[in-house]
Amino acid sequence: MSGTFTTEELGEHFAHCIQVLGGTTAASRRLGIDERAIRRFVTGEKPISERLMQDTATALRALIEEASAAEARITSSIGG
Repeated sequence: MSGTFTTEELGEHFAHCIQVLGGTTAASRRLGIDERAIRRFVTGEKPISERLMQDTATALRALIEEASAAEARITSSIGG
């Protein structure tokens, strides 16, 4: 899968997404993928599929929802 990304850009963007998800261990749990496999995708040892990117996008959306709910609770508790 490359879409508008070159293979190198896709790897870099995937690595960035892994960091946004909280690092390799947290991303592994959220994606249901072994940490070693995550590292292999990040290093380019394994190709990144369209399905993996779709799953990553889904995990990022879930993180956004969790963060938004946490922010709303903080805001309502401090009256902001």
